[in-house]
Amino acid sequence: QVQLVESGGGLVQAGGSLRLSCATSTNIFGIAVMRWYRQAPGKQRELVAAITTSGSVTTYANSVQGRFTISRDNAEKTVYLQMNSLKPEDTAVYYCNAHNTYNNYDYWGQGTQVTVSS
Repeated sequence: QVQLVESGGGLVQAGGSLRLSCATSTNIFGIAVMRWYRQAPGKQRELVAAITTSGSVTTYANSVQGRFTISRDNAEKTVYLQMNSLKPEDTAVYYCNAHNTYNNYDYWGQGTQVTVSS
């Protein structure tokens, strides 16, 4: 069974930083595109960042470009999201997603709350 466990969320002041981690229990990590999504109250879930299986290519939402960095450690089966210069509008529940590139199946974590105060 695939499990994704996020950690690192919390309360931070605007301009601060947080680092989210997503640890996986799966052998598919090496063939999974890893993504971070977020969902704010009353809003749809949106893609924040993604990283390819090798880690060579990353993509970001325009709203976080230049402030957030996604990375992965394939040996540790963990993906990270470094969030700098946080803004109140970054407040949301952040979800880790693993997309199996062999069968196109998606796995989700339970989410971690990030709250940025002004």
